[in-house]
Amino acid sequence: MVDLDYLAYLEEFLTENRKQRFFEVLKNRTNHFTVAVEDIFQFHNTSAVIRSCEVFGIQELNIVEQRFGKNIDKEIAMGSQKWVDINKFETIGNCIETLKDRGYQIIATTPHNDSCLLHEFDVTKKSAFFFGTEKEGLSEEVLSKADGYLKIPMVGFTESLNISVSAAIIIQDLTNRLRQSGVNWQLSDDEIMKKRLLWAKNSIKDIKRIEERYYSNLKA
Repeated sequence: MVDLDYLAYLEEFLTENRKQRFFEVLKNRTNHFTVAVEDIFQFHNTSAVIRSCEVFGIQELNIVEQRFGKNIDKEIAMGSQKWVDINKFETIGNCIETLKDRGYQIIATTPHNDSCLLHEFDVTKKSAFFFGTEKEGLSEEVLSKADGYLKIPMVGFTESLNISVSAAIIIQDLTNRLRQSGVNWQLSDDEIMKKRLLWAKNSIKDIKRIEERYYSNLKA
């Protein structure tokens, strides 16, 4: 549960425009869909996916760091990492198991197999979309454990797109159709309160000093 008094205290340090912007953004956020990226070698691609999630309203991104580095290109992400929840996993198996336990079907994005075309995908199902490495695509583990496959229709000679481009196209299309559906896709009241608290903290530069003042006043 969120400490409402603490939240109210922190929001006193925000402008009315800032608080209103939080409300406007949060009403379009969703956990009905989530995104997972597997062993992305080029950091700017992961950062670009974070940015796409933030822009189109996906609240959580899952990053599997089984083989490569663990940095986020903040210039490419342009601060979006402050507004998206990033879950990190050391193995793809742990990531898949965790998401399945949370009720997500695992969808592998791949131009191969009998993949569902993007415009035909059923947005009513709670889904986690997996994107793979730049050259090799998704691992065999993801492909074998996936509940379904998804691809972007293409009519040119090249059969694949850069991961950040693919993610942007898929996320934009699916979130747009989700908002037009009858699915209860929005964050719960409790989730919204937690985001308001976190975002308020992320927006205040001297947050540690302000927190200390708040709790010392409680003890007084």
